[in-house]
Amino acid sequence: MEKLVSAQTDAMKFLLVFDFDHTIIDENSDTWIVKCAPERKLPNGLRNSYQPGHWTEYMGRVFVYLGDNGVKEDEMKRTMTTIPFTAGMIDLLGFIGENKELFDCIIVSDSNTVFIDWILKAADFHKVFDEVFTNPAAFSSTGYLTVQHFHAHHCTKCPKNLCKRKVLKEFLDKQLERGVSYTQIIYIGDGGNDLCPVTFLKKNDIAMPRQGYTLEKRISQLAQSLSPVQCSVLVWSSAIDIMSYLKSLIKE
Repeated sequence: MEKLVSAQTDAMKFLLVFDFDHTIIDENSDTWIVKCAPERKLPNGLRNSYQPGHWTEYMGRVFVYLGDNGVKEDEMKRTMTTIPFTAGMIDLLGFIGENKELFDCIIVSDSNTVFIDWILKAADFHKVFDEVFTNPAAFSSTGYLTVQHFHAHHCTKCPKNLCKRKVLKEFLDKQLERGVSYTQIIYIGDGGNDLCPVTFLKKNDIAMPRQGYTLEKRISQLAQSLSPVQCSVLVWSSAIDIMSYLKSLIKE
């Protein structure tokens, strides 16, 4: 397999980097799981225990609460696989799956391995993605879902469990060692934590922020303060917009 990859270095190859919540799916997977809680809500004390930058710890407490209330793995899985995909996303992922020789595809997300795995496998999209970088999660011997930080980092702009820029840089370095470099990186996201990797992109790359979401606003603010991002910016509201762009790339 690696030989095949290195043989393609001279060919056009694009890297698609996807966020997950509010990008691939049209919801936040972490808040969707609350549908499993008694009366589909969390007690105020737990809800108010979140501290900025420490979302993973907060979700750990939510999972303990669900476990304490007898919520089992199969119920969680049933609930999670009802999350709707973003408009046009099923078509887009199908298109990428049919053109995998041109597109490497990764997810960098602040969700967790269990949720993303369930959702992608239920829709048969797991093969579209070469790698998923997210917080590792697993069920304990007592049936409780537990989640850990993805990594440690020193970036002051990002939540302490995940700097997406660091993930992207390390992935690109690893690919380069294997003889794989990309004609263009296309970053598709929506949130504030997607800005850090977007500022890492170069002139030939493209950021695709979701219309009306935090990432689009942050990119605009940078442009207004005369320190715009280096890459091109193309806003999307349906994943069909992304597919149109990818089709134009292939035709070039």
